[in-house]
Amino acid sequence: MADIKRVFLIVLDSFGIGNAPEAENFGDKGANTLKSISLSPEFNIDTLKNLGFTHIDGLSYLEKGALSSRVARLTESSKGKDTTIGHWEIAGVISEKPLPTFPNGFPQDFIDEFEKAIGTHVLCNKTYSGTEVLKDYGEEHIKTGYPIVYTSADSVFQIAAHEDIIPPEQLYETCRIARKMLTDNLGIGRVIARPFEGEYPFKRTPGRHDFSITPPQKTLLDKLKENSFDVIGVGKIHDIFAGQGLTEYVFTENNADGMNKALEYQQKDFNGLCFINLVDFDMVYGHRRNVDGYAKAISDFDRWLMQFIENMSDSDALIITADHGCDPAFSGTDHTRECVPFILYSKKIAPENSGTIQGFDYVSKTVKSLLGV
Repeated sequence: MADIKRVFLIVLDSFGIGNAPEAENFGDKGANTLKSISLSPEFNIDTLKNLGFTHIDGLSYLEKGALSSRVARLTESSKGKDTTIGHWEIAGVISEKPLPTFPNGFPQDFIDEFEKAIGTHVLCNKTYSGTEVLKDYGEEHIKTGYPIVYTSADSVFQIAAHEDIIPPEQLYETCRIARKMLTDNLGIGRVIARPFEGEYPFKRTPGRHDFSITPPQKTLLDKLKENSFDVIGVGKIHDIFAGQGLTEYVFTENNADGMNKALEYQQKDFNGLCFINLVDFDMVYGHRRNVDGYAKAISDFDRWLMQFIENMSDSDALIITADHGCDPAFSGTDHTRECVPFILYSKKIAPENSGTIQGFDYVSKTVKSLLGV
């Protein structure tokens, strides 16, 4: 496609753009993350607009800008709307079955076995908001020392603990035990460590870690590594792919830290892929149904993006996409089944609106084409 040495792939976690053909099957008819936040006074995307973002199919409600990149609307092929399946599809793996969810909590026989394995009882085992569960069970956790286990509409097994009661490393080991036990019909997408601190109503720390199920087949990351490319994960990427296919990785505390890390890698000499996840859109604003906060986060990213583009070399390519939606104006606190944007910018690639394309795996195909795999 072009003589490209480095590809920076940025996933704006949950930045859906609505219009998913099968949204009704997921209970998400009418969900549109982008449209919801575009109504906020905090919303400003001048850099994205000048790249051609507003030329993407279905975004006629936004003012048109220039077209200086290749853009498209991507529809999801996998049977899910969660982070793991979304990222797997971006990396070339289509999931024919959704990962299991447990809206009524995990089976009691599993909880009994898990308690034996970690040597203590657990609290809750219900579907809960991550902030509300701390309000309802945080003080009991401090009194008893029992970790708080809960889930959500996503395929997750979450374990929360106060850092003064169960130190983060001990919490991570507890999560590793759960990850090994949650297989077959209980093979949820992620076990998530949720450390918190302070006093009631408590505050979650940046020490979150995800322990994902291993991808069922080789991904883009594996293919690049096998071909001697550098494969760098920034943020949740290591956790989402269970470390598989990476040659280097770094965790991040928030969006700002992730964007700073991206700029640092931009100054380094490597040959291959730098895969970046910016999680705050989903975790801090989407799930908490904070429209203005989400809009401001996108605006902050947009301002940062201008600097990143200015620093790009002739042999760099930038891809911006998302893994699912999380409409902050929609009912509930779940992810939403939506299409996602695709933006490819490089000084060597002609601008084009490619219309609507089936499959997030178009991203994987594009990266391989860019790097000549």
